Amino acid sequence: MDVTADGKEHYVIGVDYGTLSGRAVVVRVRDGKELGSGVFEYPHAVITEALPADLTGASAGPAVRLPGEWALQVPQDYRDVLRHAVPAAVRDAGIDPAAVVGIATDFTACTMVPVKADGTPLNELPGFARRPHAYVKLWRHHAAQEQADRISALAAERGEAWLPRYGGLISSEWEFAKGLQLLEEDPGAYAAMDHWVEAADWIVWQLCGNYVRNACTAGYKGIYQDGAYPSGEFLAALNPGFKDFVDTKLAHTIGRLGDAAGYLTAEAAGWTGLPAGIAVAVGNVDAHVTAPAARPWNRDSSSRSWAPPRATS
Repeated sequence: MDVTADGKEHYVIGVDYGTLSGRAVVVRVRDGKELGSGVFEYPHAVITEALPADLTGASAGPAVRLPGEWALQVPQDYRDVLRHAVPAAVRDAGIDPAAVVGIATDFTACTMVPVKADGTPLNELPGFARRPHAYVKLWRHHAAQEQADRISALAAERGEAWLPRYGGLISSEWEFAKGLQLLEEDPGAYAAMDHWVEAADWIVWQLCGNYVRNACTAGYKGIYQDGAYPSGEFLAALNPGFKDFVDTKLAHTIGRLGDAAGYLTAEAAGWTGLPAGIAVAVGNVDAHVTAPAARPWNRDSSSRSWAPPRATS
């Protein structure tokens, strides 16, 4: 039996942030067996019609309605997953939380959070609760289509080398289109924002106190190719106010997948019931994070056993 140096069983926690809920699992280190799970549904779900009255204040004015194709979320719902789903998974597994040695998370890709320098989301600041652009833009927020079309057209016109790697089109769901929409529709919120952060990285920041940008989302939907983002010249051609977007809002230390971004803070330990100081992994994308679990094996129906794929000539 493969045990750790102290001869005791150790466990890790995985938290999957989806569109409507967060799900936590407890996994035994020595064999990867899943021992328990917990789920927490986001209280505010997906916001598509109006900002939540419990956040904007019923006495502050009429409901703040959203245009078509908007999809927002509330960052506090993500923190609450840590408070509820993680302890539930540990209880379900029946383990001692002190035996947990690490926690890792994944998130929907290009779910974007506008934050201050300390990680505080804009919607939690005084005066911002009634401003839609202060909230999380969920992956399926499609209201930045006009900006996405301009980015694609300009990149094609200029022959930007990164465009073919994205199939010749930049999606309205992606970081630059959503960021440009924020600038053009609420320049005050854009100016107040210090970082334009993937939720995959924001939740890790909440856990360990370090902002580390994961390599997967940076390259996947953040147009980070060959060690660089689109140039300031390109961004200025889209909108002069967008010239410094990369340098002042987006670029940050890139973390390798599988590395530790930091270690669980005392505050996050209080949320989760886990030991402070355990490893917190660099963030990842919900689908992509499953790649290491894939195996090059095919089902052999005749023998009902697992067999490697046969070579072909």
